[in-house]
Amino acid sequence: MKTIGRRKERPIGRFASGALLAEGARFNEEIHRLPTGGTTFVPKGIYRFKTLEEADQHRLDCLARGMARVALERANGCNEQ
Repeated sequence: MKTIGRRKERPIGRFASGALLAEGARFNEEIHRLPTGGTTFVPKGIYRFKTLEEADQHRLDCLARGMARVALERANGCNEQ
């Protein structure tokens, strides 16, 4: 197994720390900026494909269209999804 980077484990303390609280708040804000489960860009429905390659191509097409839509919305100053 290859290790990439190092993660510093935070000690569990008995008393609250303002610095750790602020760090936790920043982490929470970043988590909330991540896309939710509703942004898979694949329309609802049942899909049947003859090959895995065809299914992969459909997934990539949906992803590309969705990413282009988000980029256009961000360029126009609209952050809603």
